[in-house]
Amino acid sequence: MTGILMIFQIVLVIAITILVLLQRSESMGLGAYSSSNNSVFGAGGPMNFLTKATMFLGLLFVLNTLTLVYLYNKQANTSALDEVNVKKIEKKLPTAPSVPQAPIK
Repeated sequence: MTGILMIFQIVLVIAITILVLLQRSESMGLGAYSSSNNSVFGAGGPMNFLTKATMFLGLLFVLNTLTLVYLYNKQANTSALDEVNVKKIEKKLPTAPSVPQAPIK
């Protein structure tokens, strides 16, 4: 199960990277935060398809990461010795060997 989720995680990372690189840059780096005419809730307009897809894949990424953390934590709390069937061996005390008695005269 964790193997399938890990492969899905890698696919999500690649898809998010591609979607982010395909989007149009609307800022000039860190300098745009001080004086930008594109505000978060302003005249930027509705989100386009790439932005919505990036948000959706980001949500899937976070949920998949949390699932993997839960499964690996659950697996880490178990020990290999928990799965071993241990048979109880009853120790029997050895009996004293019988000594042949000398014939009575």
